[in-house]
Amino acid sequence: MTDLAERRGMETNVYQPAEDSHLLAEVAAGDIDESDLVLEVGTGSGYVSEFVKNETNARVLGSDVNPHACANARERGVEAVRADLVSPFRDGGFDAVLFNPPYLPTDPDEERDDWMERALSGGESGREVIDPFLDAVGRVLAPDGRVYLLVSSLSGVEEVVSRASENGFSAVALRDESFPFETLSILKLVR
Repeated sequence: MTDLAERRGMETNVYQPAEDSHLLAEVAAGDIDESDLVLEVGTGSGYVSEFVKNETNARVLGSDVNPHACANARERGVEAVRADLVSPFRDGGFDAVLFNPPYLPTDPDEERDDWMERALSGGESGREVIDPFLDAVGRVLAPDGRVYLLVSSLSGVEEVVSRASENGFSAVALRDESFPFETLSILKLVR
């Protein structure tokens, strides 16, 4: 298996938009209202936040653990803050939360300690960031809030749906797209 550095093709400090970003942006924008307050966790370049904001006129905040990503998103005009998942945000504050998580299953012995690795690697299961997100995101959602989560077949869609269910969410796949080595799905999670 090729390492993440080879798969990404170049060194950079910020995850740049790819097929997964476009898919999440399009699907979320088609389901978000102008009156919604939206949080994009793991905003990276800010592409998804910017797209959703421009398409819907909703207020969209971006967050990322990577300070370079926050700066890049701000350059796109996205209100971005440095945060680990949803930890600094108030209870019940968001109508929608978007997340294109790190989901590539990665052998811990092959991981490097850099920002791109953190943006791509989902640990051995591919769900080592998704699971804590699912455990925490319900706290920041308004009572009728919803989550738009990108999931890869590489990280186990059924396992993600099961974990979401354990946290009180029902899931529906809004769109699936197949690629040579995986299928990407946008799950809409509601309570």
